[in-house]
Amino acid sequence: MSKIVNEADPVEEKIQINRNQIEHRATWMGLIYDEMRKAGVPDAEGILRRAISRCGHIHGAKFTARCLNPDDCRELEKVFIGTEGVSLGPCTFRMSNISADEDNIRNDVSYCALLAAWQKLGFDDERCALLCDIAMEGDRGIADAMGLRLDLEKSLAEGDEKCALHFHK
Repeated sequence: MSKIVNEADPVEEKIQINRNQIEHRATWMGLIYDEMRKAGVPDAEGILRRAISRCGHIHGAKFTARCLNPDDCRELEKVFIGTEGVSLGPCTFRMSNISADEDNIRNDVSYCALLAAWQKLGFDDERCALLCDIAMEGDRGIADAMGLRLDLEKSLAEGDEKCALHFHK
């Protein structure tokens, strides 16, 4: 029996569309990993990690370029998480406890569309946790490109009640 709790809440149409797009991306990722493993591809996990990290670095560089002062995490938070103005990110991932100071960005996530996709594919908790950690390479790449580190202090895929992310210098 799964220990993972990852239940979607009713949301407005544009947020659901965004969640569906993220699920689609996660379905591709999960199935590519599954097929590489079945085919005996050496280092399938490493290949995915490196590719997803590269993607994160691309996005992180774009976020950093949009900041007037990229050394201040408060500015990075506004651009990355999008708390300034209307942003789909916080609603899509049901983010809460979003905070930033000069050296830190913290936020909690209580729903993950990627995890939902892997659950729908029938992957067990162990595979979901692995895929989640691989997918986090994108966030780690974003952090690195912004001159930060990322600590995942809690994880839905590990059975925690939320993901707790801490980006810091």
